[in-house]
Amino acid sequence: MKEKLLSIQLELKSGMFRSFTYRNYRLFFGGQCISLIGTWIQTLAMSWLVYRLTNSAFLLGFVGFTNELPVFLFTPLAGVLADRWERHRALLATQSLAMLQALILAGLVLTGRIQTWQIICLGMFLGCVNAFDMPIRQSFVADLVEKKEDLGNAIALNSSICNAARLVGPSIAGILVSLVGEGLCFLVNGISYFAVIMALLAMKVTSGPLERRQQNGVWQELKEGFSYAYNLIPIRCTLLLLALVSLIGMPYTVLMPVFARDILGGGPHTLGFLMGATGLGALIGAVYLASRKGLQGIINNIPLAAAIFGAGLVIFSRSRSVTLSLACLLVSGFGMIVQMASSNTVLQTVADGNKRGRVMSFYVLSFRGMAPFGSFMAGALAARIGAVNTLMFGGLACLFGASLYASRLRSLRSVILKEYSDKGLC
Repeated sequence: MKEKLLSIQLELKSGMFRSFTYRNYRLFFGGQCISLIGTWIQTLAMSWLVYRLTNSAFLLGFVGFTNELPVFLFTPLAGVLADRWERHRALLATQSLAMLQALILAGLVLTGRIQTWQIICLGMFLGCVNAFDMPIRQSFVADLVEKKEDLGNAIALNSSICNAARLVGPSIAGILVSLVGEGLCFLVNGISYFAVIMALLAMKVTSGPLERRQQNGVWQELKEGFSYAYNLIPIRCTLLLLALVSLIGMPYTVLMPVFARDILGGGPHTLGFLMGATGLGALIGAVYLASRKGLQGIINNIPLAAAIFGAGLVIFSRSRSVTLSLACLLVSGFGMIVQMASSNTVLQTVADGNKRGRVMSFYVLSFRGMAPFGSFMAGALAARIGAVNTLMFGGLACLFGASLYASRLRSLRSVILKEYSDKGLC
């Protein structure tokens, strides 16, 4: 028995689940598993509710724009605060506020009082919470693993639960919306936040940011962070490609109700399957990244994954078959998560510890901050040239951005290898 336990421990330390050797990370992982399923249940239910109330592709995009706009406005400030605050306590606050938003939304829908303006206001409130939650949560992952060579594995495992939730959550939401309506979906999400809050409370965290330093004014530290990210070429190029893909490619999710109902002739269950296919592809991508043994060569994944994502969108936009559409979204989901998680790993490992919060705020700004403009643009373009052409244009733009990044890959690799060597990561 002891020999068997020893072999399991050795497998954990060297294998795909080596980050589970850290107690705090195990708690964080378990809480996120439950909470993120609820988040994706709410995401699908929200888009279906808006489309059911308005029958407007433009309003789908507009609601997406208003919900994500606070992320663009406040995330850089949140990055400065993520380098100042105790991240553990800050996460407890943001998760509690997100739970409150879900429960209020559930009450309005279940009592039949919900209106479009209420959806917009509550979405903006959640956007403000997420603007602070995301950079703090992203940089908090690095606080949970003691060996920084395990950071890539921790990020990949975190991505795997995000995308397992993307697979499971929409499927559950599609069934719940069909049977009992959207209100119960929001209630389930509100309850799911208890899991991550209890996990955070159970952690033994003795400190906040890893490196304490002399604090300057907020504006000065924000400028310092921008200058640092701009002058370090791998960070700058990685953020720019991520911002392009997020602006032009990621808003495909806003148009999914249009494809599910009007182009593929389905209902909420079809929407759930489409979103679930994206989640399955993303889960496969996250498992692939988690199985990698080290950090070498991870930057090569970034342009290749962006190209895979773009190609999947182009083919999906022309598909009229549910089966082909599911296959395309599975491929796109794989490319999406490999690019996102690889970018996350490169940024967190290259960035200095006392600037990680700000660098990750720029990551969130690139990944999520572009979303409101992308959602608004996608809705406006879909109203003029159709959802099909809008999505095809987005996929082609992703392919173009990936080719530009690939053309600079050799110089980026040399800079990253030097940074890894200086930090003892290779």
